[in-house]
Amino acid sequence: MSAATAPHLQVVRWTAPDLETATFEPPVPEHEPEPEPIPQPPSVEELQALEEAAREEGYRNGYEAGHAEGLATGEAEVRRTIAQMRGILDGFTRPLARLEGEVADALGDLAVRIAGTLLGRTYKADPTLLADLVREALDAVGSTSREIELRLHPDDLGVLAPHLAGLSGVRLTADTGLA
Repeated sequence: MSAATAPHLQVVRWTAPDLETATFEPPVPEHEPEPEPIPQPPSVEELQALEEAAREEGYRNGYEAGHAEGLATGEAEVRRTIAQMRGILDGFTRPLARLEGEVADALGDLAVRIAGTLLGRTYKADPTLLADLVREALDAVGSTSREIELRLHPDDLGVLAPHLAGLSGVRLTADTGLA
């Protein structure tokens, strides 16, 4: 910059203050802050109440958890026992059902043989005689929870079906293997 183009500036010299005579005074706050109150420790009664409340909550939580766990364990034990009982019951009912079927078949065969021997062929003239004999054989078997199959020769089935139609739990089946 040249003197002709330079703006007109004024320069002032700065002088350092005398540090030996200068004193520092900290700023005085406008008002002093009030000291925070010291919290009072809880009284013995308050501590006992807190302890009792914590104990009750712990007892309640423990009781609920124990009750839920005990209930789940008990339910699992009941399910296991029921499954075992079903297995035992099935073990008893299967042989009984098989035996019941064998007895019913044997009684049916026996009834047919006895009827054929005692009545000869006279039941064709009076089919109620054989129908009564079949009813007696079914009564001897007793009532069962399952349907009984009564196998008859096709000729006999045609003659006896009207007389045996009222029997409940009995299914009439034609069997050409019977003589």
